[in-house]
Amino acid sequence: MTDRSETAMPPAKGGAVKGTAFSILGAISVSHLLNDMIQSLILAIYPILQADFNLSFVQIGMITLTYQLTASLLQPLIGHFTDKHPQPYSLPIGMGFTLCGLLLLSVANTFPLVLLAAALVGTGSSVFHPESSRVARMASGGRHGLAQSLFQVGGNFGSSLGPLLAALIIAPYGKGNVAWFSLAALLAIVVLLQVSKWYQQQHRATKGLPKTAAARQPLPKRTVTYALGILLVLIFSKYFYLASISSYYTFYLIHKFGVSVQNAQIHLFTFLFAVAAGTIIGGPLGDKIGRKYVIWGSILGAAPFTLVLPYASLYWTGILTVIIGVILASAFSAILVYAQELIPGKVGMVSGLFFGFAFWYGWVRRGSSWLCRRFDQYRIGLPNLCFLTLDRHYHRTAA
Repeated sequence: MTDRSETAMPPAKGGAVKGTAFSILGAISVSHLLNDMIQSLILAIYPILQADFNLSFVQIGMITLTYQLTASLLQPLIGHFTDKHPQPYSLPIGMGFTLCGLLLLSVANTFPLVLLAAALVGTGSSVFHPESSRVARMASGGRHGLAQSLFQVGGNFGSSLGPLLAALIIAPYGKGNVAWFSLAALLAIVVLLQVSKWYQQQHRATKGLPKTAAARQPLPKRTVTYALGILLVLIFSKYFYLASISSYYTFYLIHKFGVSVQNAQIHLFTFLFAVAAGTIIGGPLGDKIGRKYVIWGSILGAAPFTLVLPYASLYWTGILTVIIGVILASAFSAILVYAQELIPGKVGMVSGLFFGFAFWYGWVRRGSSWLCRRFDQYRIGLPNLCFLTLDRHYHRTAA
């Protein structure tokens, strides 16, 4: 598949990028790490917010809804706007919204202020993801898969760091310590100012250059809609699979093999590391052999190992989950770049759509898990009926 987006780098002219700008990719990946680390704090401190404000489940849901409306639904809209009207300095401005949200959350003494803080943090994310994905593509020098892999892996690490740092810094000392994370936002602003300066230079250098022939001959709208729908389904299936393993892998190991909690956590860390490795591997592999082959390989390749997994020993379970993690994650960047190439010149909108969808699913999954734990705490069993089959399986294997 040939690249057909107008943001693909043309031949060097007037200061445009000649090859892959790894310094910019590194900067945008670090910024992604900091951004997603901050974003993951909101959900991580739900128990603290519930205790401080005596929140009901409805109010917890309102926080989630407020965040989702700004962090997920706004992303494709902002991406669509910046596709038509590029805003190089929107990246540090968006991180400024996040900074204001963090500071407000740290001092909020009423529930409406908590909602406003969640909205500000979510707005920052909506600005960041479409534009930073565009910058990654601009800096790729034609190696779009590699660029998206480096960009996405930063977000993966950031999302995992947020809850850990919340447990170490916020939980023992209270909500006020959220303010310390404003330092991460300030660091991201400094980095993004340099990225925006580069972005502006590239925009000026390529402004007015003719579009490629492919960009002037877009695919039929029906074909594009159908293809995007399939890609979204694939993303959903992969996130669903990975979320299921991430949530229940440790319990499976403990119940079936009798391992310690520490041992199970090491296995989970190994699996998550394999996911990060697969994200990095899949991008450049797609550049080399073709993105559709990586996507097909990821769809079909994990199935045999998944079918064998319930019958494997502890040793082989560890190996199989590593293979599954690498195979599943390898298609993430390939799917996004494939989608970007379906609609030339709409990198921001497409990126916002896919990242917004990923954010929405991640929050629904983690939020549902949190609510299920609270329901179980208060002996409300109905929402947990879906786990009875899994529980029975554990008891059979334990017996």
